[in-house]
Amino acid sequence: MILAADIGNTNIVIGLYQGNDLVQHWRVDSNADRTADDYGHLILYMLERAAGKAKVEGVIIGSVVPMLTYVFEKLSRRYFNVEAYVLDGLAEVGICYKVETPRNLIGADRIANALAVKELYRANCLVVDLGTATTFDLISGDGSYLGGVIAPGIRTCAESLIEKAAMLPKVEIEAPPNIIGKETKTMMQSGIFYGAISQIDGIVERIKKEWEACSRVIATGGFVNMVAKFSRQIDIVAPNLTLDGLRIAYDKLSHI
Repeated sequence: MILAADIGNTNIVIGLYQGNDLVQHWRVDSNADRTADDYGHLILYMLERAAGKAKVEGVIIGSVVPMLTYVFEKLSRRYFNVEAYVLDGLAEVGICYKVETPRNLIGADRIANALAVKELYRANCLVVDLGTATTFDLISGDGSYLGGVIAPGIRTCAESLIEKAAMLPKVEIEAPPNIIGKETKTMMQSGIFYGAISQIDGIVERIKKEWEACSRVIATGGFVNMVAKFSRQIDIVAPNLTLDGLRIAYDKLSHI
């Protein structure tokens, strides 16, 4: 079995693959203060509950947190006796970068998404990834990364609002029953939630005007199931797109 770790600023998503099939996945907090043993024991516990004595034969890491990249490389050696593959812009996985940003500075999650689009959809796609940031990435059917947009994520916006406004309470991020709130909590929820929907639809609409070749809009990330049904622009919901891209990257890197 192959273990894929998508390490973000807020969460780490860990997927267990048997061949091309995602057997199980988990979401845990991203904490640069945790050690290899902290995460190693946690992962072993989750694996035992999900797959018994299944042997992890390989590990692939996609990370935007350098300290945790090191932690997961260490735990791969210590707990699974394997050297982890690390996906970054310098990895030769068949993606062509048609942007001015140096390859080594492009986020691993965006590369994994591009690889998944190339291998699974084979069409010009716009990927909307709803994480700490909401990113919009243009991926051509032949695997060219054409650029995109980086915007504040839903939770990032909510936390910033609460931090900057002393009298506003912390609220759950969810769709309120009506757009017009009748008290502070629902007013905030409406602004945060529907503001995010409008951000997504508005940016996608503008991108389509510049990139007329776009054929599909694919949404992924932690908030995708909550948000997608309210969007007018999202065509495909793919919660595990990044994990699938990491699994594909493992196949390519392990056969070089």
